[in-house]
Amino acid sequence: MSNPLPENQNLFLPFLGPFYEKFAQPLGWVLLRVFIGGALILEGWPKIQAPLAQTGFVESLGFFPGWFWSPLLAVMQFFGGICIVVGLFTRPIALANAVMLAITYWFHAANPYGPMFLTPEGIEALKTSGETLFTPQGLRRLADGGAAFLTQVQHKAEFLSAIWTVGALFFAAWGGGPWSVDRNIIKRHF
Repeated sequence: MSNPLPENQNLFLPFLGPFYEKFAQPLGWVLLRVFIGGALILEGWPKIQAPLAQTGFVESLGFFPGWFWSPLLAVMQFFGGICIVVGLFTRPIALANAVMLAITYWFHAANPYGPMFLTPEGIEALKTSGETLFTPQGLRRLADGGAAFLTQVQHKAEFLSAIWTVGALFFAAWGGGPWSVDRNIIKRHF
């Protein structure tokens, strides 16, 4: 696999070329792998603990039978995240996770949280007892029924799904990088 960045070509400070090539670029690959893979591990751990918990959800997306897809997604997310972190079988595992993450992005975009977190009755209840239940900052966030709060949650759900999808696609295209198990121990990659 060739380096995606030109080596020492047209650098303003050519003496930095070896530093970039031997340290900064490989470290960048590792840090991105740890970020993307680590996020998959964190999100996958609760699913590993309850592998059938998403059965109804995956079936609602059209993936039948749910008893098959729910544990498969849990394993792919958790163990796939571990493989991405260490750079093992990086391309196929990253591609499988990218497809799953793209579906997650689509789900968040197609199923927004909605305009209201609280009903009108809930807003009235906050006005009378909110000071004892929430901090002043919390009350300000819910003053509009939670619409602004839900907008933030919606944008973050879409944004994080998009970042993880693009990150996984990056590794599906480029592999695990110079400091990966694929490159240094197995010495073969997809």
